[in-house]
Amino acid sequence: MSRIIDKGLEAELVLLAKMGEYTYETLSISIHGYLEDRSVQNEVKEMSDMLVAMANEVEDQTFQLIARYQPVASDLRAIKSYMKIGNDFARYGRYALDISTINDQLKGFNQCQRWMRDDIHEMSDKVLFMVRSSIAALKRHDISLAKAITKIEREVDAMYLNYINRLSKTEITDANCLLSSALVTRYLERIADHAVYVCESVIYIATGEKLALS
Repeated sequence: MSRIIDKGLEAELVLLAKMGEYTYETLSISIHGYLEDRSVQNEVKEMSDMLVAMANEVEDQTFQLIARYQPVASDLRAIKSYMKIGNDFARYGRYALDISTINDQLKGFNQCQRWMRDDIHEMSDKVLFMVRSSIAALKRHDISLAKAITKIEREVDAMYLNYINRLSKTEITDANCLLSSALVTRYLERIADHAVYVCESVIYIATGEKLALS
């Protein structure tokens, strides 16, 4: 027999799923704008602001569920995790805005050496895949998919460290390339971390187990 609170939790999950899709779109526009040397800052700023508004809506729904109903432990686990995931999605928007701002202010990607461009392209693909996977895991409360993200996150971490290490040993004549690529790869690494946080929350919702996947 369904409970009244179940409808509220379902509505919150629907909002988060919608927010997740919007998050992926925001990141994709920002990252590809950098890779293609296109100015997308204004568009990404509007989308980032929308993600903050959506995160606030998730938070409002969370407090309403607590105030209006009597959530049991499993309900509170989901409510707390949904609010955290909303904040993670809003953080994605902030990173997307940072990347688009760097592109407008510094540019430099097209002046980077071929190996640098190739590495950033590959890292971007992996990070966007992680974000997409974390959203899919959330929608289905898929524990297996959530746990599978660990392998890719380790690959992204290794790529970031290798990139910075190689960057420090390579003579770079274009300062804008050096600065922008170092910053963008750092943001990509942080986005990957937040994809892991979302998956950790999914596992916590489904099992009550707090796992550190990274």
